[in-house]
Amino acid sequence: MRAFADLLDSLIYTRSRNAKLKLIGDYLRVTPDPDRGWAIAALTGDIDLPSVKPAVIRGLIEARVDPVLYRMSREYVGDSAETIALLWPNPVVPPAEAAPLTITQAVETLNALSRSDAPAALADMLDRLDAEERFALLKMATGALRIGISARLAKTALANAFGLDVEAVEEVWHGIAPPYASLFAWAEGTGEQPTSVNVPVFRPFMLAHPLEDLRVDLADYAAEWKWDGIRVQIVHVAGETRLFSRTGDDVTGSFPDVARAFSTPGVIDGELLVKGEHQGGTLGNADFGGGGAASFNALQQRLGRKVVSAKMLGDYPAFVRVYDILFDGEEDLRELPWTERRQRLETFVARLDPDRFDLSQVIEAEDFTALEGIRAGARDAAIEGVMLKRRDSPYVTGRRVGLWYKWKRDPLTADCVMMYAQRGSGRRSSFYSDYTFGCWTDEGELLPVGKAYSGITDEELKMLDKFVRGHTLARFGPVREVEKTLVLEIAFDSIHDSKRHKSGVAMRFPRIARIRTDKPAAEADTVAGLRRLIV
Repeated sequence: MRAFADLLDSLIYTRSRNAKLKLIGDYLRVTPDPDRGWAIAALTGDIDLPSVKPAVIRGLIEARVDPVLYRMSREYVGDSAETIALLWPNPVVPPAEAAPLTITQAVETLNALSRSDAPAALADMLDRLDAEERFALLKMATGALRIGISARLAKTALANAFGLDVEAVEEVWHGIAPPYASLFAWAEGTGEQPTSVNVPVFRPFMLAHPLEDLRVDLADYAAEWKWDGIRVQIVHVAGETRLFSRTGDDVTGSFPDVARAFSTPGVIDGELLVKGEHQGGTLGNADFGGGGAASFNALQQRLGRKVVSAKMLGDYPAFVRVYDILFDGEEDLRELPWTERRQRLETFVARLDPDRFDLSQVIEAEDFTALEGIRAGARDAAIEGVMLKRRDSPYVTGRRVGLWYKWKRDPLTADCVMMYAQRGSGRRSSFYSDYTFGCWTDEGELLPVGKAYSGITDEELKMLDKFVRGHTLARFGPVREVEKTLVLEIAFDSIHDSKRHKSGVAMRFPRIARIRTDKPAAEADTVAGLRRLIV
């Protein structure tokens, strides 16, 4: 645990990407199995300890120190694991005299225990560790490191450390489980490369760069609609079907209706949607499909559900609008140019259940100027924007410049009043960086309509933090209520009816566009005005 704690400590204070890669690589080369396997699983978010929940850890610390002291300290520090690691009382047996605790011992012990037995075992481990090691253990146990390391960066570090191709690592990653003994055996040349044959594994998606101000020649690029759902990959191998999200999470259990309908061997890439009020049609010369897609808010009713009731399946029937094909049976099509894959995709989709799968249509436009006009009406059809795909592009992992571009619809904006603020996490833990904002009702009441923390520069963050500290009206744990005098212009992708919010509306992807010091709070937008933006 000491070496892993030192690694986390170094990563937290390292900003350079190359330096982070070297730190992780050096650790993986010198750390024995299976500790390094559990460490890389922690860095990629692949450790699951169901017997350890944040509430359990909170209960442990509040049984040892004053709960008010803990809550005040947590508000000041901004991170639960760090707060508990520092507040934990000195053990009866000093850490220097206790037997060293390894990552493997910690994971295997906690995995083997029930939820009733795990708290005592975790407390015993914390008693054996110093503050840095306690921090590492708690971060690993809760699965939320938040140290500026993405799963992709950790896999890249592993590949670099052993001279592997990161794409090859990604290819086999989801077919093996922590602590990845076969992966490290392959990396060190003592074992065969793990294979994904006969296993429904996730392959990393091909992603797009924002188009921004670039204009492209439609002779070289094909245009498709970008739908407002979640990107999924559907795999059927050896009689088994799996649905994966863009991050590789298995979401099959949330969409059993889609999984049951996909029984053709192969791998496809598409947008998971829920059927709804938009019943197909055309936009300009572009056919945007015959299966009507509801808003993203309808899809949210099913996301994250481990058990989906028959009523939910009936009220929110899911389907996939297919974008691309990776495998046709056992044949890998990813190296083919987009034009050839598209032909194969059309044939493949024709064999699927039309009630659950349809083809994302190519937009027919004379030139880029004509495409601009077609795109302008996308919002009225619940479409997120346009994808531009180079016709000769293979299907490659990640974002490759010049191959695919996303041209999202212009965001909506509203002037809202800041109501509450909360400390951020990680490098923003010292600042009030998460803001709740509201709009006025016809009766003059201010109701919350959303939360945002992104879109601002470091200087703007300091300005807003200063405002929060100087204009606090009340405190509710880590949250401060502020004077209703500051207007924020909020940009968001769409807005939907919501039964969970008092205002009756919910924004999708809200972010701060600018700080409106020039506008009085009384002139901010109204909830009724926001409702008029609902499609």
